[in-house]
Amino acid sequence: MRKLTLWLPLALFAFFAGLAAYMLTQEKDQFVESTMIGQPLPAFALDPAFDGLPGASKADFSGKPKLLNIWASWCLPCIAEAPQLEVLKQQGVEIIGIAIRDKPADVANFLNRYGNPYTRIGSDKISEVQLAIGSSGVPETFVIDSKGVIRHQHIGDIRPEDVPVLLRELEEAQ
Repeated sequence: MRKLTLWLPLALFAFFAGLAAYMLTQEKDQFVESTMIGQPLPAFALDPAFDGLPGASKADFSGKPKLLNIWASWCLPCIAEAPQLEVLKQQGVEIIGIAIRDKPADVANFLNRYGNPYTRIGSDKISEVQLAIGSSGVPETFVIDSKGVIRHQHIGDIRPEDVPVLLRELEEAQ
């Protein structure tokens, strides 16, 4: 019995050290994908993020596929993706924005400085809609089909190489 009490702590330590080493060598997934892919948008109606554009609601996502862009004026990657959103707008893509935890003056300043690709921007003051659609951060962009179903999620800022992918996803969402 005495030998067991001497070796048991060492065996437990070796087991946990081995488990930790194994876990540290495994590739990690840095993105949290939405479980809402393939599901209809949840019902929502957001007030305008500032006086320049109307707010956003689920009813806005019918008729043709659109992009839903989750962003914030305080988000640095949102600045980086602004030119790509403008390219998408010039390609005829309708983009509806949801500003997360933002102030109207900050939203207006951001759009004046970096451009406004949006047809509507809703203000999600407590991230309620963001969390309901399975978004874990900003920026994130969702392809919504003509029936209001979430078809694709783009996590992070949109880069030039992502524009053709989003255009293809929009076309497939017809």
